Amino acid sequence: MAAKRNPGERIVELCKTYSLSRETLAERSGLDPELIRRIEEEGHIPDLAPLLKISRALGVRLGTLLDDHEELGPVITRKGEASGTVRFITGNVDDTESGGTGPAKTSGPASGIPSSSKSGTQGHYFHALAADKNSRHMEPFIVDMEHDEDQPKSSHEGEEFIYVLEGTIKVEYGKDNHTINQGDSIYYDSIVPHRVFSSGGLARILAVIYTPA
Repeated sequence: MAAKRNPGERIVELCKTYSLSRETLAERSGLDPELIRRIEEEGHIPDLAPLLKISRALGVRLGTLLDDHEELGPVITRKGEASGTVRFITGNVDDTESGGTGPAKTSGPASGIPSSSKSGTQGHYFHALAADKNSRHMEPFIVDMEHDEDQPKSSHEGEEFIYVLEGTIKVEYGKDNHTINQGDSIYYDSIVPHRVFSSGGLARILAVIYTPA
């Protein structure tokens, strides 16, 4: 997790990233360069209005300047470090496996795919790969899938990319049905009603979901 930064420090970091001088930032935001200097060097925050103008000038969310836990640069997730595992059971969230904070407790094979739950209820385990990336528009996950044909179709703005790491999945897309095997991938517009599930047994996929800002 990134070290905590105040808004001034984050502005300095963003300006370095985008190669912007204080004068250029002042011109773009319509603020006095002296005010920006005080914000950057002294942590002076008169109110949110100047920060909002600065965030717009930098092309970032206001939250980018206020959130102290998100990475501005690349986020690297090492093997076994995926965080925020959440289990979805037929469209409902269940955090009893993970406590909502860490990797789910599983008893599946060494590949990491969990075995079916003792109750017989099936679902998907989502392992977030970029939870700390600031202002992200894509959501990458490793998803461990149990056979679950009861989930309803869903649709939303954006696009999805799926690469099958292990097993075989079924993708129902509109009126069409597709079988995607290990090593295959599929890319589709998620505005079309769709659902994805294991064709039988267990499967593991890399899923990247893009939603427009």
